[in-house]
Amino acid sequence: MVSIVVPVYNAGNYISETIAMVEKQTWKNWELILVDDASSDDSCARIKEAIYKMEIDPSRIHLVRRERNQGAASARNVGVDVARGRYIAFLDADDVWMPYKLERELQFCEEHAAAFVFTAYEFGDENAVSTGRVVRVPPQLDYRHALSRTVIFTSTVLFDTERISKKMIHMPDVPSEDTATWWTILKTGITAYGLNEVLTIYRRPVKSLSSNKAAAARRIWNLYRNVAELGVIASACYFAGWAIRATLRRI
Repeated sequence: MVSIVVPVYNAGNYISETIAMVEKQTWKNWELILVDDASSDDSCARIKEAIYKMEIDPSRIHLVRRERNQGAASARNVGVDVARGRYIAFLDADDVWMPYKLERELQFCEEHAAAFVFTAYEFGDENAVSTGRVVRVPPQLDYRHALSRTVIFTSTVLFDTERISKKMIHMPDVPSEDTATWWTILKTGITAYGLNEVLTIYRRPVKSLSSNKAAAARRIWNLYRNVAELGVIASACYFAGWAIRATLRRI
């Protein structure tokens, strides 16, 4: 079984669509874990309404409600802890999966006897309409190469908990917690395997792009210094590689 972990915070505009999208997956052996991080909108009401309308067993969807907002990393960790499936997939509430995403990724995971897999993805606009900008992924990614290319997108990953512990999947409470998690895993010697098929659309509002560039640069620099614990010179070298690849992805 695949446990799909979705952090939810004020996702009322998207969450019904997200639940319907999971229901339409061609791989049917899944559970959906929605961790509401103290939303102030109608997210929980929409979740309950969507569950009521489902044509499958509603017990396959688990809503965990938190009284205090603690961030996406903490919400994902809660979902990982309650997951019952052998496989764990992360999905952000506003991203979009292709109907065959789980089926293709599970097949790929088994073919490579992999603990950690990820896929190519495409940028979408605020309505998840394709922009034509695709991020391709390498067939394999180790720790050293991951430091200079943040190519793993959270909503594309899948873990096999018979080959990697849940503890390793837990995300730290730091900015860019997802990248910090991938680096921590890969640093142990695990290799991530990339499936170069677009199975996810990353919903990203156009208005956020320019303002996020400087913040992203600061976050990645802090990861080099505080998570990877690299010296200034090594951090600068990896940062240069990251900046070049990040620029090329936007061209």
